Amino acid sequence: MKHLLKLLDCSSEEIVNLLDMADQLKYENKHNIPHRHLEGKSLGLIFEKLSTRTRVSFETGMYQLGGRAMFLSRRDMQTHRGEPMEDTARTLSRYLDGIMLRTYEQEKLERLADCSSVPVISGMTDFAHPCQVLADLMTIRETYAQLEGLKLCYIGDGDNMCNSLIVGGLKTGMEVAVACPKAYRPHPMVLDFAEHQVAEGAKFLLTDDVMEASKDADVVITDAWVSMGKESEAEERHIAFQGYQVNRDVMENAKTGAMVQHCLPAYRGQEITAEIFEEHADEIFEEAENRLHAQKAVLLALLGKKKI
Repeated sequence: MKHLLKLLDCSSEEIVNLLDMADQLKYENKHNIPHRHLEGKSLGLIFEKLSTRTRVSFETGMYQLGGRAMFLSRRDMQTHRGEPMEDTARTLSRYLDGIMLRTYEQEKLERLADCSSVPVISGMTDFAHPCQVLADLMTIRETYAQLEGLKLCYIGDGDNMCNSLIVGGLKTGMEVAVACPKAYRPHPMVLDFAEHQVAEGAKFLLTDDVMEASKDADVVITDAWVSMGKESEAEERHIAFQGYQVNRDVMENAKTGAMVQHCLPAYRGQEITAEIFEEHADEIFEEAENRLHAQKAVLLALLGKKKI
């Protein structure tokens, strides 16, 4: 594994190996066992789209691994003045040991990786959110001690989170059910992947019926209705997503004791009710913490001596 741009690029074995490594790093962190495997390493954090969790988890992760992270906002870069991403990649590759980019366009991330001689990690794009979904899978596995055979239900926009959950879930042997409005379906590339997985025996459902998707689910996942710079569409989206909410009816339709996950920030009363959010807050914030451990596993796999 040279980069982490999207989970479609990862094998099932690579995903499981990252989860195993994340579990070990979390154990060591909880027991104050030093794991400064990236002493002297540096990571550039390029943020064209800001985030609380992504910045803090990557900076903390590099610190705990013994390395250094440098935050680079849009105003810190020459790209906003017209410098090509390709030139930025070739320059930063000579200074840094790795680059994390959180941006809007997957194509920009791919261009950066094509011209970079050091590992590139996705901090999120319009197409994929691989680090978040690794944290989701880690949290689910912590609860159930397995992933294979569990049913994952996603309710909401067929966006980057949905795309990555479909891929990550199917690659780890989960049954995946997605409920979203017909106008907001997942990316065709992801649906093509899912179709091939079904042909090989996987279970995947895409529907606009929330109750059909959530039936007997082990974990129910949702995301904000408005994100990725689509604030201008807020009114239209709020109308389209009425009914696509994780609420009491949905949770009673899922398996008894089913988990809830949310990548945050959460907008109570929209994609999830305040009641359900608070009932499952421990799970949701454990998921948020696991961003740190999952990303440390990615950093170690890409920047460390041990490659997966």
